[in-house]
Amino acid sequence: MDKINIKQKLDLFSDYWNPRIIGELNGQHVKLAKLHGEFVWHHHDTEDELFFVVKGRLLMKFRDRDVWIEEGEMIIVPAKVEHMPVAPEEVHILLFEPATTQNTGNVTEERTRAKLDQI
Repeated sequence: MDKINIKQKLDLFSDYWNPRIIGELNGQHVKLAKLHGEFVWHHHDTEDELFFVVKGRLLMKFRDRDVWIEEGEMIIVPAKVEHMPVAPEEVHILLFEPATTQNTGNVTEERTRAKLDQI
């Protein structure tokens, strides 16, 4: 039951699109990631995802619209909804999602992470 300093955890890594686990509760993972550029269009069959922007701004593309998530804001992407995160500039995010969630959802590509590091 130690406190977690999000800024200190973010200082531990510099690569993009590689989430790190910083906590677990009730079958859910709390993750941090740094993003830059475009990700891949994907969806998650059974998992909802929460994206909270810690620093910067994130564009979440959906097939029917685009949504900007500003620093201090969050968005929940429901299961089965196709989406593509885009970070024109570096953005730091906190993710909250089931432990079973694969970062690229239904797509396997070079940024797919089968096992995430815990920091």
